[in-house]
Amino acid sequence: MKEKLKLFLTDRRTLLWLWMIIAVTGMTRFGHGRENNFLIFKSVYWHVVDKLPLYIEYPAEYFDMNHYGPTFSLVIAPFAIPPTWLGMLLWLVALTLLLYVAIRHNNFTTYQQVFIYWFCAHELLNGVQMQQFNIAIAAIILLSYYFISKEKDFWAAFLIVLGTLVKVYGIVGLAFFFFSRHKVKFIGSLAFWAIVLFAAPMLISSPEYIIGQYHEWLVTTVEKNSENLMTLGQNISLLGIVRKTTGCLDYSDLWLIIPGMITFALPYLRLKQYSSEAFRQTLLASVLMFTVLFSTGSENSSYIIAVVGVVIWYTAAPWQRSKWDIALMVYVFIFCTMAHSDLVPKFLRETWIKPYALKALPVVIVWLKLCYEMYTKDYHQLNECKQA
Repeated sequence: MKEKLKLFLTDRRTLLWLWMIIAVTGMTRFGHGRENNFLIFKSVYWHVVDKLPLYIEYPAEYFDMNHYGPTFSLVIAPFAIPPTWLGMLLWLVALTLLLYVAIRHNNFTTYQQVFIYWFCAHELLNGVQMQQFNIAIAAIILLSYYFISKEKDFWAAFLIVLGTLVKVYGIVGLAFFFFSRHKVKFIGSLAFWAIVLFAAPMLISSPEYIIGQYHEWLVTTVEKNSENLMTLGQNISLLGIVRKTTGCLDYSDLWLIIPGMITFALPYLRLKQYSSEAFRQTLLASVLMFTVLFSTGSENSSYIIAVVGVVIWYTAAPWQRSKWDIALMVYVFIFCTMAHSDLVPKFLRETWIKPYALKALPVVIVWLKLCYEMYTKDYHQLNECKQA
């Protein structure tokens, strides 16, 4: 019986259906304004077609504002044209499938894939309930890594540029540059796709309009960064923990970002470790966590990116994980993945976790441990045992 249950829980069909059910569950948010994010996304396409400003409020259509680049109009187009309920359903399924495929067709073992699918299921639910593009960002980072590892730099460059022109986060894919075996081709591909994808929205509007909207996007992105600093539900990051626990607004986040970038970059000096798949995967995990921990735009639904990174960190190590590592994963699951759920007492959620961005704390600890391991461990040793 146990063997049959194990086979069922690890069967790829089971995992695919689990994630598709989660995707469809996001439709429970449809109605009563809870599909607001999708309405914003959908409107980007129609506003570009009608040459309307992308970065002002449209209270008759939705609340809040669009913060995605003009290139997003082409990404959302297939989902903006059908009726709203159908477009939203297709959008959620497409996001989920994209991340599922990015995990399934990467360089992960079956053990790693199964662990990611189950452990990250609740974070996926957080993302689909908010119809968030963060799910696609996680997939874009994973696929950028995958394509570079398979020497398909042209397509890696496409994803990196697309992610950057849509939500900036995609730029972190450049972290895999040193793993490329065709660096000149990679740079040329980045330049090619930057020109193509920058200009592509002009096909449904006009050059003058699109150039103007890119400028407005840069302006509003800077403004949004300032607004996020102390906003409840935003800046759920390492930056947010420090900012919100101190209550101080008089310093620049660069005091944290620059040391963070140095900490992130130091493993690149270990050139002999580059040939280890485990080392490269651990760097991938670091990129996924860094993206969320050092962004003021990080929110609850952003953690589908970071938690995928946490699982990759845990499963990629070519040594047996300790009891402390297992305890750390439990800590991540309860106080990060479930941080805003009823599993955590309301008093803790409302008094500590949300006001002080403590959902980020477990991931901060994992990321710091990951960095220490990348500085000190030999990733070429045989993997004697991997345990869940």
